Amino acid sequence: MALMDGNQGFAEIVLEWYGLVARDLPWRRPEAGPWGVLVSEVMLQQTPVNRVLPAWEAWMARWPVPAALAAEPSGEAVRMWGRLGYPRRALRLHQAAVAMVERHGGAVPDDLEALLALPGVGTYTARAVAAFAFRQRHAVIDVNVRRLIARAVEGTAEGPTAIGRRDLALVEDLLPEDAETAAQASAAFMELGALVCVARTPRCAGCPVRERCCWLIAGSPPADGPARKPQGYAGTDRQVRGRLLAVLRDADGPIEAALLDAVWDEPVQRDRALRGLLDDGLAVAVAPGWYALPGGVPADSIA
Repeated sequence: MALMDGNQGFAEIVLEWYGLVARDLPWRRPEAGPWGVLVSEVMLQQTPVNRVLPAWEAWMARWPVPAALAAEPSGEAVRMWGRLGYPRRALRLHQAAVAMVERHGGAVPDDLEALLALPGVGTYTARAVAAFAFRQRHAVIDVNVRRLIARAVEGTAEGPTAIGRRDLALVEDLLPEDAETAAQASAAFMELGALVCVARTPRCAGCPVRERCCWLIAGSPPADGPARKPQGYAGTDRQVRGRLLAVLRDADGPIEAALLDAVWDEPVQRDRALRGLLDDGLAVAVAPGWYALPGGVPADSIA
């Protein structure tokens, strides 16, 4: 895909802005290493930075390398995940750590295809680790980059829900040819989307590319179709799952079903949520009527 003349220098402008305002986040420091980058990218999915910071620091203090995590039961990863939400991500990190020990000598691989082959590592995460940990030239598109490019380059309020080859090619055309500079530009695009080109009230006055933003030039047209409503949480199966998992996470070992029954007074929804935890591998039935985190106390230890 040929880059439009109007986008020449786009990355350079954003990089200059990034050099002045970039947040000092621990996973951006060299000492974080590839494992620290991978952990951060998994934790940051659908979770704000302020919630991830203490969780990341605690995780890295306990498991500074993949082998340390792989040596423990997967239930410990779920326990350590705490209240970050979407706890299946903890299981994916544990599975990836085990795979790195088995396939790569306990190291995070530096090859994009090898990263994609790790359990639970998708296109975005693999590209982010390759770029930010190994300073490679890859288009890295999260929700913030997708929104930034949709507005500044394509002139629309929102980008597509799914990322396709066209989107990857478009962003890659914006990257400098030098791999190190391209990796920095990928981080800068994400920062601009997260801090300035935000979803509901973009801070256009402080945007470094406002003079060439196609969306602003077009008069800031609204998105096509009705506005997307944020998904509710109260009363959902997700809330019930979270409450059940909190009881399991806080317990030292297996617990009776009666303790889970007390979490939610609607039995059909409660049972459905519990089955979901079991199906996802976030909980296990260690004996009839007894439940625990995976890899916990064996059934014969139940009094």
